[in-house]
Amino acid sequence: MVNKLYNHKIYTVPPFYNLLPSHYVKKEAKQSGRIAKSAGTVSIAVMCSRVLGLVREQIFAGMFGAGMAYDAFVVAFRIPNLLRDLFAEGALSAAFITVFTDYDTNRTKEETWQLASNVLVFFAILLSVITLLGIFFAEPLVNLLASDFSAVAGKQQLTVLLTRIMLPFLVFISLSAVVMGILNSRGKFFIPAMASTFFNLGSIIGGVSLAFILPGYGYPAIVGMAVGTLIGGILQLSMQIPTLRKCGFRFSPGLRLKDPGLRRIITLMIPAVIGLSPTQINIFINTNFASSCVEGSVSWLNYAFRLVQLPIGIFGVALSIAAMPVLAKHAALRDIKGMKETMVSSLTMVFALTIPASIGLILLAQPIIHIIFERGAFTAFDTLATANTLSLYAIGLFAYSSNKILVPVFYALEDTRYPLIASFIAVAANLIIISLLIDSFQHLAIALSTSCSMIINFFFLSIVLYFKTGGYSVAYLAKALGKITAATAAMALFLYFIRSYLSPQLNGNLLLSCITLAAIIAVAVSLYTITLHLLRLPELNALTRKIREKFGR
Repeated sequence: MVNKLYNHKIYTVPPFYNLLPSHYVKKEAKQSGRIAKSAGTVSIAVMCSRVLGLVREQIFAGMFGAGMAYDAFVVAFRIPNLLRDLFAEGALSAAFITVFTDYDTNRTKEETWQLASNVLVFFAILLSVITLLGIFFAEPLVNLLASDFSAVAGKQQLTVLLTRIMLPFLVFISLSAVVMGILNSRGKFFIPAMASTFFNLGSIIGGVSLAFILPGYGYPAIVGMAVGTLIGGILQLSMQIPTLRKCGFRFSPGLRLKDPGLRRIITLMIPAVIGLSPTQINIFINTNFASSCVEGSVSWLNYAFRLVQLPIGIFGVALSIAAMPVLAKHAALRDIKGMKETMVSSLTMVFALTIPASIGLILLAQPIIHIIFERGAFTAFDTLATANTLSLYAIGLFAYSSNKILVPVFYALEDTRYPLIASFIAVAANLIIISLLIDSFQHLAIALSTSCSMIINFFFLSIVLYFKTGGYSVAYLAKALGKITAATAAMALFLYFIRSYLSPQLNGNLLLSCITLAAIIAVAVSLYTITLHLLRLPELNALTRKIREKFGR
């Protein structure tokens, strides 16, 4: 046995060569079953949310197309959304779950709930102050993010107005992330994952209603969609409260700045604000570049990124949400062996789900965009521009989703240095690639650069974790990746030939196109699943076994 010292704590790490293949596969399959069950529950909820999110984007495309109004909305929403991803889905979520799980494992119930209350009060105050500052400095923030908007009459002013309306969204969505962390740590996954569905419902119903009402009072229709976003954020927080109370939580008001648990969370968060979300930092940079490209570039990039977020949410985020409490539990028990097994199992499932999804998005980008968006103000030219963008974003899908597994491992170990270093590497790579390609490829350079920077980030983090944890089973991952690649190749060949053969049907009327695309995807998924099943991937077998057990009951 080898002893490793992490942050002045001794962890016992079994040497890699002691993990015999048969033993390792059995452990991986068992671990896969636990995570797959939780991830499956989350995936269903996330699927509902992402589908409604696509409906929301369809409404935007039909009403506003890819022009001034939607460009302004995207940039305005990017400011609170960037902060949301850093606080809610990034640093705050990872740091809170790590500390809360430790308290839930090793402290009394009263101490655990007191920590949760203190965190809610602290971040409600902090984020309210940040929101007020953002509202006051909205104009310079917009100038920083999209300086070229000032060249179009009224575009900058509209963006500033929308920014001020949507900034309070940050408070509600970040508190919602804390509540989600509490529920996930208590084994409640479905309701928190469904919360974002209510965000989309609020955005759609409230936003569309106000988009028709407000022009009668002299406001642009897009302002109604901005108010709808705020309504959605309130709903996302509110619908989790009843489940939180059922778990035994009782809110105790008061702010205790000397609370050691709160200080641990803040200590983890400070470097994590940069280190956990290099993608969001890159998006901030990318928006500035996109605003200098032809009008519509910001919209094309956003529509494409929204689509690639569907598999990221269903696969990457779902697995991350399911794995994070397990990783934190292993860390609290000083079980590094269990942590490594969880990580390897989760990565294998991510590869198995995202690699074929990437190929599918690349080969079917044009008909997918055509069916989802091409109506109303969204033209055939917008379809082609968005499809090309989607294909380049899809290249980095596996890395984007995998990073959502790797980064929480560092936070479970309470080591934020390496994600911080990875973020600087990713940002530097992004800037270099865009600077070299932006003049020739315009907005396409931004999509390609985002994917490349995520892939670089993935390899850096995975290599560092290998040495930091005393080695994990690369041979197991490589063997699984070989099987996944073989099954994906069979699926890709089918898609390549069938796409050309059925091109008239894919570009026909909407109903025929939908039926044809759905049939192609169904056959492709079946072909991939059957091939992978024949190749005996343990993670797939664990997932299908859980499904059979559920339906069997």
